[in-house]
Amino acid sequence: MIARLAVFAVLRWLRHGRIEVVEGGRRRSFGPAGAPLAVTMRVHSPAVWRALLRGSLGVADSYVAGQWDCDDLVTLARIGALEMPRLDRWRRPLLPFKRLLARVRDNSRDESRRQIAAHYDRGNDLFSLFLDETMTYSAAVFESPQATLREAQEAKLDLVCRKLGLTADDHLLEIGTGWGSLALHAASRYGCRVTTTTISPSQLEYATERVAQAGLSDRVTVLRQDYRDLRGRSDKLASIEMIEAVGWRNFDLYFARCAELLAPGGRMLVQAIVIDDRAYEVEKTPSSFANTHVFPGGCLPSLEVIDRCVRAVTDMQTLDVHDITEHYATTLRHWRERFRANVVRVPRLRDDVGLRRLWELYLSWSEGGFRERRIRDVQILLARPNASGSDGAGAPVVAAQHAPQPAGDPSRV
Repeated sequence: MIARLAVFAVLRWLRHGRIEVVEGGRRRSFGPAGAPLAVTMRVHSPAVWRALLRGSLGVADSYVAGQWDCDDLVTLARIGALEMPRLDRWRRPLLPFKRLLARVRDNSRDESRRQIAAHYDRGNDLFSLFLDETMTYSAAVFESPQATLREAQEAKLDLVCRKLGLTADDHLLEIGTGWGSLALHAASRYGCRVTTTTISPSQLEYATERVAQAGLSDRVTVLRQDYRDLRGRSDKLASIEMIEAVGWRNFDLYFARCAELLAPGGRMLVQAIVIDDRAYEVEKTPSSFANTHVFPGGCLPSLEVIDRCVRAVTDMQTLDVHDITEHYATTLRHWRERFRANVVRVPRLRDDVGLRRLWELYLSWSEGGFRERRIRDVQILLARPNASGSDGAGAPVVAAQHAPQPAGDPSRV
């Protein structure tokens, strides 16, 4: 079979791990003997070989369909992450053709709502399987190896607030509500006012209910609004792992809007999953299972791209860049273990084998990527300079009823 031979030809180039393939009672091994990273892949259908020629999309589709299994998905992902730089060099000349064939996602307001719904509106019961009690869906910070997931998430939330220097006199704007954990933490622990916005209906309902139950409705306002349509200014701004949904065409626009929403002298903290600078051009092509099956329209920025955008379209200065990648790998291990232990609690997920396998693969694949630093997680602290004669925070942040499109959108490059 030609497809099998083609995949085997690629596997013979393995340098960073060993993969043993078991098919029909026959075993074949690829990669250096004695490699510290080693897995066994069991093939259940010959259709897998054609699928694997399609890259990560084929990997995901064939795994979801049950065409193969692996004794350690995280280790398989680590091997893949270590091999990817060489594959990137082979794929880079083909990128212009792939972009011509790929569906162009413009991340307009309507498209963004559809993409966010495709991920976050799968049902709160899905996310509650693996998130901690605070329902925080971003990297935690483990201050000790013994810390629980909840303790680590609360430590991360507090770290964000302390980096921003929050006080009771501040008005915090949060772009990307999630399920409300940062807004609740900032308002209850630091006494500040919070405006938080999401475009997910299910997250809006959930966060609003949590705010009311906590008795913080007088301090926390939850909006269903696109960041592009907000008006006014705040003292501090936080955006925790939301930039990944912006789309690469809109990175400039995102940072420009954030700067406009921040008062002179104000601080912004963005926590972002970033791709290696050298892999950014590959990341922009919508061809991975992550940005098609899990996060439609998503694109990871690189640190170089973020720095270029901040310098090009804002007056903000970078005060600090804090790498928390190792904490994300640990967070994902907790999520993966909790997902596996709890999935039987939700009948629709327990019975939907394909959806369950997709999320098992996604959580494992992500953990492997962070462990080998193919992808990283960073907290970037930015600040606008003080302006003499400034009127401070100005009007509070509100949703615009009929917000016009910015003229000369700098994102269309």
